[in-house]
Amino acid sequence: MRTSIRPTVAEVDLGVIRRNFDRISALVAPSAVWAVVKADAYGHGAVSVARALSDRCAALAVSLVEEGLELRSAGIRAPIVVLGAYYDHCHAQVIEDGLTPVIYDPLDLELFARAAEGRSEKVDVHVKIDTGMSRLGIDPSLLPEILDRSRALPGIRIAGLCTHFATADGPSGTATRAALERFRACVAVAAERGLVSLTTHAANSAAAVRFPETRLDAVRPGLALYGATASLEVPARDLEPALRLSTRLMSVRRVPAGTSVSYGARWLAPRPSLIGTLPVGYADGYPRHVESAEVLVRGRRAPVVGAVCMDMTMVDLTDVAGACVGDAVTLIGRDGTERIGVDDLARWAGTINYEILCGISKRVPRIYKD
Repeated sequence: MRTSIRPTVAEVDLGVIRRNFDRISALVAPSAVWAVVKADAYGHGAVSVARALSDRCAALAVSLVEEGLELRSAGIRAPIVVLGAYYDHCHAQVIEDGLTPVIYDPLDLELFARAAEGRSEKVDVHVKIDTGMSRLGIDPSLLPEILDRSRALPGIRIAGLCTHFATADGPSGTATRAALERFRACVAVAAERGLVSLTTHAANSAAAVRFPETRLDAVRPGLALYGATASLEVPARDLEPALRLSTRLMSVRRVPAGTSVSYGARWLAPRPSLIGTLPVGYADGYPRHVESAEVLVRGRRAPVVGAVCMDMTMVDLTDVAGACVGDAVTLIGRDGTERIGVDDLARWAGTINYEILCGISKRVPRIYKD
């Protein structure tokens, strides 16, 4: 929604995202940085974030063809790498819109070659290797055959090799280093066939920060750009949160002890209480199944009580002096000396910070500042 009557908004600081990008760039230099803006830039708004970073980064990275086309439609001309798409019958459109496909299925090599016939220049594609994720990617044992077949295909050029690490944010680095060695063996296989100038890339945010040996020619940070880390194993490196989620109290009422609040009567007031209603719910991305969650009102913590509804959430304001209708409420962000981080909300919801950020719905307007 471009405008909002209700006060629920997500504020995104593009200057913070730029600073996070610059910190990551300084850390991983001389490796190039490809800014990952998939999933609507992790809920921050892909077009706005891409515009803010396109003059800084070597490339943008998305997951879907549709995400790449959205950026092109918005006038983004920077290189765009499509990391994990299902290409179906859109190979020609991928080429026409200047997207760089990452291929995990040998058949797509032939289909892109067919779509590229008659062009004056060869089309660059990257090949993804499965080094332990068991999700997408070519089995390393099949790589020699696939590379040999690709040399006979007109119109395309294998310009890069890549992989994705399954455990870069885990407590041990053993599996990540083993996956890197499998990937390096694949790069050596390609070099034996004359592919010596390939762009190699493997590291997501966690790997780029924790394992310098994984940085290769380019890194693909996503979560770190937005000021979060995947686990306690990944140091924050002075990253700043870029998103603040807030609303205002729409109703305040006093209830006697024993009064139930919200669906299922799961919460009963243990004392005479002041209950505030917020115009935000799980349809906006505030998780329904939070436990012991809190919001900030007048710089004080107020617990979420009762079940989160589709459009509304109730909080206990009994200990917040002077709370009244119209007061600002912080769901993610800082109010005075108190702060609620996306990791806090993820912990209360029993999920991960990725899901919280990506789950903030389109009906929550994004307000950008720089």
